[in-house]
Amino acid sequence: MNLAVQILIALVLGAIVGIILNITSPALFEKLDSFLFSPLGTIFLNLIKMLIVPLVFFSISVGVANIGDPKKLGRIGAKTMIFFLITTAIAIIIGITLALIFKPGEAGTFKTDGLSYEATKAPPASETLLGIIPANPIEAMASGAMLQIIFFALFIGLGLSFLGEKTASVQRFFEQANELMMFLVTLVMKVAPFGTFGLIASAVGSQGWSALKAMLLYMVVVLAALAVHFFVIYGGAIKLLAKRNPLQVWKAYIPALTVAFSTSSSSATLPVGMEIAQKKLGVPKSISSFVQPLGATINMDGTAIMQGVATIFIAQVFGVELTLPQMAMVVLTAVLASIGTAAVPGAGLIMLAMVLESVGLPVEGIALIIGVDRLLDMTRTMANSTGDLTCALYVTESEKNKGVTFNDKDVADSSSQV
Repeated sequence: MNLAVQILIALVLGAIVGIILNITSPALFEKLDSFLFSPLGTIFLNLIKMLIVPLVFFSISVGVANIGDPKKLGRIGAKTMIFFLITTAIAIIIGITLALIFKPGEAGTFKTDGLSYEATKAPPASETLLGIIPANPIEAMASGAMLQIIFFALFIGLGLSFLGEKTASVQRFFEQANELMMFLVTLVMKVAPFGTFGLIASAVGSQGWSALKAMLLYMVVVLAALAVHFFVIYGGAIKLLAKRNPLQVWKAYIPALTVAFSTSSSSATLPVGMEIAQKKLGVPKSISSFVQPLGATINMDGTAIMQGVATIFIAQVFGVELTLPQMAMVVLTAVLASIGTAAVPGAGLIMLAMVLESVGLPVEGIALIIGVDRLLDMTRTMANSTGDLTCALYVTESEKNKGVTFNDKDVADSSSQV
């Protein structure tokens, strides 16, 4: 039985166990959650998180060094940023449109008296951009400041590229370190089924049916928007831009999707996603190492969909009719807010607070959706991670069309390509 099947089985079993315990014995669930489910999930998450910073640092440094030509790097960077920004804008428009059609905020009676929500403000885009350059790279790595780590890795990679033979031994060390990180990811993934079981059982068991029932239409609209974006936008991009078969690509990417679903973290999914892109889908290491870590930091299409639906939902609950310019402001604010937001569970709520404030809606409305957000966070992380892969596939194809060749060491075994 391969790993993907094991993880899927663990996911289903975790959901079944969680919902049964929630219905039949909440007290037993709390004990099992404290001593079994949560510890299993925490161990798996910590193992993955342990590898994220060194993996991103070494992979981007090696990727940029292998790209070599600054013009080529600038071209790849421009394509990546444009792809991410356009798909994020499309995502939030899809969310807003479906929320306006199905009106989830008018489907029931919601108690708005006494709502309270402590909103942590997201930093403005200008502050994020200015903070990209790390004053202390070691401190950035210790705190997990991904944009700063990416910038420093880009800098190192450029230096290795320009110095060439003078730093050949250093580049070789970085390549070996990167290979080591990928091997450790493979090792950690052997415990993924157990971690997935614990994470899903804990998440589903803590919510229960009563919490889900009241917010059912809101959840359906979010899931429908995610499905449209996943199958139509990403599927279309994979078929038309990357010249691949979407079904085969998604089949190969199942292990990363299950990790995304169970962890709700793009960063935690990154090591697995990069390994699949390079070893199974034939994405050159230089492109995968640049595009996917960058996407895990700034590409938040699934989160953008949630923000679009949640903003309209909260407006409907409070009886506020948003104008067309206000909706345009929601799109713009959400796209800008996605830059530099932490790729960790719950970060979308911080962004949502910023979006609500931009159009004068009460931030306290977030309290209405926070109960089911953890479950939805799982599904939108799958979309975020798939967007990173889709962009890497598109950039790979577009570079090949320009006649760009890659070093043998930079390209995965062609026999494994889809």
